Amino acid sequence: MHRAACGMPRGADRGNKLVLERQLAEEAQTESRKGMKGKLEPQPLLSLEGCLLAVALRYLWPLLLCSPCLLIQIPEEYEGHHAMEPPVITEQSPRRVVVFPTDDISLKCEASGKPQVQFRWTRDGVLFKPKEEPGVTVNQAPHSGSFTITGNNSNFAQSFQGTYRCFASNKLGTAMSHEIQLMAEGTPKWPKETVRPVEAEEGESVVLPCHPPPSAEPLRIYWMNSKILHIKQDERVTMGQNGNLYFANVLTSDNHSDYICHAHFPGTRTIIQKEPIDLRVKATNSMMDRKPRLLFPTDTSTHLVALQGQPLALECIAEGFPTPTIKWLRPSGPMPADRVAYQSHNKTLQLLNVGEEDDGEYRCLAENPLGSDQHAYYVTVEAAPYWLHKPQSHLYGPGETARLDCQVQGRPQPEVTWRINGIPVEELAKDQKYRIHHGALVLSNVQPSDTMVAQCEARNRHGFLLTNAYIYVVELPAKILTPDNETYMAVQGSTAYLLCKAFGAPVPSVQWLDREGKTVLQDERFFPYTNGTLGIRDLQANDTGHYFCQAANDQNNVTIVANLQVKDATQITQGPRSAIEKKGSRVTFTCQASFDPSLQHSITWRGDGRDLQELGDSDKYFIEDGRLVIHSLDYSDQGNYSCVASTKLDAVESRAGLLVVGSPGPVPQLELSDRHLLKQSEVRLSWSPADDHNAPIEKYDIEFEDKEMAPEKWHSLGKVPGNQTSTTLKLSPYVHYTFRVTAINKYGPGEPSPASETVLTPEAAPEKNPVDVKGEGNETNNMVITWKPLRWMDWNAPQVQYRVQWRPQKTQGAWQEQIVSDPFLVVANTSTFVPYEIKVQAVNSQGKGPEPQITIGYSGEDYPQASPELEGIKILNSSTVLVRWWPVDPAQVKGHLRGYNVTYWWEGSQRKHSKRHVHRGHVVVPANSTSAILGGLRPYSSYHLEVQAFNGRGLGPASEMTFSTPEGVPGHPEALHLECQSDTSLLLHWQPPLSHNGVLTGYVLSYQPLDDGGKEQLSFDLPDPELRMHNLTNLSPHLRYRFQLQATTKEGPGEAIVREGGTMALSGTPDFGNISAMAGENYSVVSWVPKEGQCNFGFQIWFKALGDEKLGAHLPPQYVSYNQSSYTQWDLQPDTDYEIHLLKERVLLHQMAVKTNGTVIVLLLIFLILCFIKRSKGGKYSVKDKEDTQADSEARPMKDEAFGEYRSLESDNEEKAFGSSQPSLNGDIKPLGSDDSLADYGGSVDVQFNEDGSFIGQYSGKKEKEAAGGNDSSGAASPINPAGTLE
Repeated sequence: MHRAACGMPRGADRGNKLVLERQLAEEAQTESRKGMKGKLEPQPLLSLEGCLLAVALRYLWPLLLCSPCLLIQIPEEYEGHHAMEPPVITEQSPRRVVVFPTDDISLKCEASGKPQVQFRWTRDGVLFKPKEEPGVTVNQAPHSGSFTITGNNSNFAQSFQGTYRCFASNKLGTAMSHEIQLMAEGTPKWPKETVRPVEAEEGESVVLPCHPPPSAEPLRIYWMNSKILHIKQDERVTMGQNGNLYFANVLTSDNHSDYICHAHFPGTRTIIQKEPIDLRVKATNSMMDRKPRLLFPTDTSTHLVALQGQPLALECIAEGFPTPTIKWLRPSGPMPADRVAYQSHNKTLQLLNVGEEDDGEYRCLAENPLGSDQHAYYVTVEAAPYWLHKPQSHLYGPGETARLDCQVQGRPQPEVTWRINGIPVEELAKDQKYRIHHGALVLSNVQPSDTMVAQCEARNRHGFLLTNAYIYVVELPAKILTPDNETYMAVQGSTAYLLCKAFGAPVPSVQWLDREGKTVLQDERFFPYTNGTLGIRDLQANDTGHYFCQAANDQNNVTIVANLQVKDATQITQGPRSAIEKKGSRVTFTCQASFDPSLQHSITWRGDGRDLQELGDSDKYFIEDGRLVIHSLDYSDQGNYSCVASTKLDAVESRAGLLVVGSPGPVPQLELSDRHLLKQSEVRLSWSPADDHNAPIEKYDIEFEDKEMAPEKWHSLGKVPGNQTSTTLKLSPYVHYTFRVTAINKYGPGEPSPASETVLTPEAAPEKNPVDVKGEGNETNNMVITWKPLRWMDWNAPQVQYRVQWRPQKTQGAWQEQIVSDPFLVVANTSTFVPYEIKVQAVNSQGKGPEPQITIGYSGEDYPQASPELEGIKILNSSTVLVRWWPVDPAQVKGHLRGYNVTYWWEGSQRKHSKRHVHRGHVVVPANSTSAILGGLRPYSSYHLEVQAFNGRGLGPASEMTFSTPEGVPGHPEALHLECQSDTSLLLHWQPPLSHNGVLTGYVLSYQPLDDGGKEQLSFDLPDPELRMHNLTNLSPHLRYRFQLQATTKEGPGEAIVREGGTMALSGTPDFGNISAMAGENYSVVSWVPKEGQCNFGFQIWFKALGDEKLGAHLPPQYVSYNQSSYTQWDLQPDTDYEIHLLKERVLLHQMAVKTNGTVIVLLLIFLILCFIKRSKGGKYSVKDKEDTQADSEARPMKDEAFGEYRSLESDNEEKAFGSSQPSLNGDIKPLGSDDSLADYGGSVDVQFNEDGSFIGQYSGKKEKEAAGGNDSSGAASPINPAGTLE
């Protein structure tokens, strides 16, 4: 049997969730919604042992105490129950029905019940039979006793007026409707009356009456004129709640003959109007002031009854001149501000939803300058009857006690009466088993024959209440409504709920048994609910099994089985960790959990209690594999984030906090105070604290802007500690200060505050003088005095000037002075390089600045008159020398000695046929040094040297010397080629080094197998410097070698060139991949793609004409290199077939055929070739052309030996690689790099080849490190900004 418990279920802990918990909650909601109560009999004990008895009593004792309050309700699931139902009124007409002339009368009464309900009506307590009345139509629908009366004239409703009541009956009892008062209202008409003009003197009060006809429905009153325009109402003119129009005093403008009162009757949808009233106002020149007098109400006090829960309107309308004002007072207490409203220009006080606390006195006071008048309202709050406890219908089993509670309240206290089946209890026989106790109807030991419908009525003078409630006594066999063999799942440690919803009458007892038929309540973890549910707390794995629910009453007993499966609880093994991250960065939370393998599971994320999801186009959140990544963090992202690991049975949550930190927010507001301090150039600045964004504010930076002198440029005034929000600022005179404040924490400054208002400090004399005062001449006979001008914020006035004073040093003579605006002054007609004392002072309209300091300056310098005396040159190595000289006489410097300029240039190599450059190197040496190291020189070369002293004016005369550098080691040989000769021999080709750096004495050749670590490197000398090739024999056919070649001078071997390769056997059979041939009229081109790693070798190409009819068709074989990749054979016969043979040592490597073209095709090909040559003309040349330029540059003759300057190879390599450049003839050479040709420098021209000797790239040369600047002529460089230095 389904029951509702008196209290909350025991053991409702955190485990009450998911499927079983939701089922239990839904059941409880259903029972609550149905108002179900029931009684559970004590469960029988299976054993009388003390422990078992104690366990049983622990759970049954509350149920025994609760049983009197449990009632029965037949659930919908109780199949096969076709019990009867007592009548229940489902719909009825309102308590008052107003019928208008054109309306039909419709009274409604609907009821449900089994067997079908029968209806009867009474009117004024007398039986009324609608079917027998003329014009009445009764609703024939089941469960309806409603009827409609249709009249044939406008007064028919008058005869049906009265109080009606409906009774609905079947064999189980009678339900009764409330009283329905039917009222008939005719067509509204204004009573006939003679309306006389209303005359008044200007300033008097007037009341225009309305007096509309009465109506059962509330009316709406309007005052309008004949043009259907509303009469304007204000403090002087007001319409009262009674409909009258009140004039506190009339004016001549009120003089109208068409004041019309309109009454709107909503029930009949009719508006009627009163006869127009003529208001005649006589003008007067002597309007008399008078104190207020109340026109409504007219008495001094009024007693009112207000109904609780209804609105209350209190009204006071006064007359007088000037027009009085109305004020409302409540002597008994404060006005309820949340429920009070003032209307009609304060003349009406409206109280909403009146309560008992609104009892008391309310007073209105009318006032004008001449006096006042008042009225007291004494309000008593009463109430129509209302329910405290409304009787409810219930089902009972035989032998139970039935109780219907009827508790009402009202003011005055309502009278409560009972009816049974519509008959007052006073009229029933005295032997009935019911009794009325404290307003409740009580029946003991009820039986099915006691089924009834009872009515409780409550009345006072403000209204009445009626309700029907039935007592239905039934006998029903026990039935378990929960499906049999249900399976319940829960996780370990939680609480499981096994349902056993039983129903019957009497209420069946319910007990839970195990497989052996023993009660499960022996375990204290098992506990029953009054609705039959079995709870099992702290679930364990061995709780899995079958449980049996047995329900029994005096008619039968039934049993079902419930299957319980206990699963592993979900656990978070690694939860997210709290994080502190900077704004704009990203944060990653991770979550790992363990689940029962048989359950589907999920991991979701929540932020501050709301579910997080990846948002469509937004990349804010990224959720995958237990990770939550939040991008572009903002302060709104901080909060608590939790990982929820869940199955359909349980869910666990782990939470972490996110704190977003960053630079502070803007200071919201600035305030300037203590403006009287501006006279002392001070002001107090205060500000509101900025948002610290979770990092304490360390300091505030105070800045200012002068919008007049430097708009949009902010200057710092200083910083104050972060716990300070005001400071007194020391200001400069005459500055238009606009302030802003920026908060700073460890993450940096925030946004600045809004700008403050602008303040202007008064003018004052300068407080500072210019700094960086200097005196230097730019001519031999002047001195230019310069200084750093004052910043505008130090002017202390709109303008500033400078007082410049000067005199020769140590003369103690009079100062010469001049006031200027610009930050410089030129003193003319001075002697050369004379010291002066100089002072510069700031002046403005308010006075002078402080006394300036004296600065020593000098007039203009002249060129030095003497050259340094050279002490000598020390050779440090083949490319570095040390130069020394004696200091120059200071008297000959004619100025400040700035240093020495060392200039040197290469004059030639000691080898024959060398070329000359005049590019000069420079070294600038400080004045306190008398030596210089010249590095990066060419070995085995001659140099010219000059040393000059210089001052601010320029260079003095030079001391000259010539020196030579010794021999050095040469550069690396050029273009080392490897050419296969056989399976055991290689031919090496090379070119001599570009930089000999002395006299070549020969070469050193070394080689070593790469694939055989046991063999040492073999090395031998090649003493012939003119040697260009060498044949290596007895090489291993299957090994790869590294070859190293070095050139030598008497100083030893130089840098090596290295190549790797092997013999013909290592490369394998020669491969002519993608070989093809094309032909013209008298030529053919054979092309192929050399195989990567294939050794270079030589072979022969032989064109053999087919047929002997053509003379000269055979051509001799031609020698070709494999890496050449193509060959062109000329002098072929037109329109002839040729066989092409590729031979090496009489072995045929490849054979193919080609045929030359006829004349027309030849002409076309010639045309295409010419076009191609035209397009490709300019700057392109063959590899062979490049190789032809590798001849030693020292061997090339000068174009013009008389001309001493020419362009170096480095300067030409931007335009052409080698050889094709010509020397410049215009003399405007801009040297780049060093002075020598590449052939004589340490650099080299590197023609790069593969390990097999094939050409793989452009020529490249190593440049000397360029000087730090260039010189446009061969003359001396400026000593102040020398063209460069030689490293």
